[in-house]
Amino acid sequence: MKRLETNITPIERAGRIVIGAGAAIAGLLLLASTGGVLAVVLEVLLVLAGLDLVVTGALGHCPLYRKLGYVPPSLRRPA
Repeated sequence: MKRLETNITPIERAGRIVIGAGAAIAGLLLLASTGGVLAVVLEVLLVLAGLDLVVTGALGHCPLYRKLGYVPPSLRRPA
């Protein structure tokens, strides 16, 4: 299996993990205390978005950055 190219800086990786974990935990806490269908849907989306941030931060690869062709200046290779 081919390893994905790192396209996220170390600071952004740490930020994604921290913010994603916080969002996932907050979503789970809210999910435990809700009753409305719309609230449940929004909280599940919050948990999923948080988990996405944690995974992309841990892997160091953002599929959207790759699709857009964006590479942070600190990760660009000299031509």
